[in-house]
Amino acid sequence: MTALARPGRPDRPAESMTDRLVEFVGLLRDHGIHAGPSETIDAAEAILVLGLSDRNRLRSGLAATLLRRNGQRAVFDQLFDLYFLTPDPLDSVRPADPESTDALRDRLVSALAQDDRAAATELAQQALTELGGYGGVGTGQSSGPVTTASGAGWSSYLTMKALRPEDLIDRIVAGMGESTGEFDTTVRTIEANRRLTQFRTAVQSEARLRSAQLRGTEYIARRGVESSTDQVDFLGAREQDLAEMRRLVTPLARKLATRLSARRRKSVRGHIDMRRTLRRSMATGGVPIDPVLRARKHGRPDLVVLADLSGSVTGFAEFTLQLVQALQDQFSKVRSFGFIDTCDEITPFFTPGEPPTPGTAARIVRSSNVTRFGSSNYGESLQGFVDHYLEALGPRTSLLILGDARTNRTDPNLAALQAMTTRAKHAYWLNPEPARSWSTGDSAAQVYAEHVTMHECRNVKQLAEVVGRLLPA
Repeated sequence: MTALARPGRPDRPAESMTDRLVEFVGLLRDHGIHAGPSETIDAAEAILVLGLSDRNRLRSGLAATLLRRNGQRAVFDQLFDLYFLTPDPLDSVRPADPESTDALRDRLVSALAQDDRAAATELAQQALTELGGYGGVGTGQSSGPVTTASGAGWSSYLTMKALRPEDLIDRIVAGMGESTGEFDTTVRTIEANRRLTQFRTAVQSEARLRSAQLRGTEYIARRGVESSTDQVDFLGAREQDLAEMRRLVTPLARKLATRLSARRRKSVRGHIDMRRTLRRSMATGGVPIDPVLRARKHGRPDLVVLADLSGSVTGFAEFTLQLVQALQDQFSKVRSFGFIDTCDEITPFFTPGEPPTPGTAARIVRSSNVTRFGSSNYGESLQGFVDHYLEALGPRTSLLILGDARTNRTDPNLAALQAMTTRAKHAYWLNPEPARSWSTGDSAAQVYAEHVTMHECRNVKQLAEVVGRLLPA
């Protein structure tokens, strides 16, 4: 392959495209995208066929050869920009005549209303130059030459905060032409939001490219690239992350249901029936050539979910409850209970087959008796379940407890937990905090883990692995 100098790496000589591709694939693996040797060879062949002249065509070709799952494209695009786009030199990014913020916003409205992508890309670069520099870069901070100080950089957040594009939606919609009705206005509003999202992505991409020139491509690739949705921690997820997680519920539930069904089919036949095996062996001189297996009763277990709905773990609990409801067909009965400082049944809030909606946890808190004072109290909540709902557990029941086990230094009430685990056939605790935090502060996770198996479930990927492994056949 051709030699190609790496942008932003003046400390290293020109390297071949093969070296860059291998390094790129290695970074994909670090970010959870498992591309093996065969995919890397396919990507190399795609580069030879597609060439380097059209980077968008090259992006599509490499994505087709290296990606295998939904939710990976956003991470791929960020790393592709760093490794295969050539940014302008830093000393050429300063415009000769900086515009005011209001003038930039006016031009942005015009470009997005007309869907002028070339103009929007140019505006993203100009806005970042004038509004996104910090630590001595950009026109807003310094009038001298661009610096490469360790504390300098480019921020898409500062740029978008100054532009306030969310305040421009009505103007963009108006610029698309005269509306013919409410439906037309709604469609144009959706389209305006989509174009704004594309503009925000362009600003973020440009900021990463310039930061890579200051700090090095590898540094930004490892620290400045957002994780894929299935690897975002529940406790640190933003609203847009939670919205994307909700879209993962249905395909994830379908995959888990297929896995559970296959496991259930394999487990229909059980242990060897010695009496019948010996009787059959009489036909072969006492040699048990054809063993007889006991037929297991083919039934589906019950599932009870007890979820902490306090503010710190709301996103985790809401997603897991919706996932469990999407898997309802795999169980004979599913009952859900929520708690903050007292316990109440919340099964009616989840309807199988309906798409998940945001704010479910907030509606539950408002409309049910899951709290009296508003602060988490695991001991009181577990006791409330034992006092009012213990009959929900039985010899065919699997119990899932969802929560971070942070008790606000109240009594953890191990006796109530033991009463629950004794009645259930299986009991598991899913904790969205990293295991290293289970013994810190007011967490009682280590104490609870002595009485019930506790699993770390910080993100969708971990949750899917744990649920697929633990739910009984």
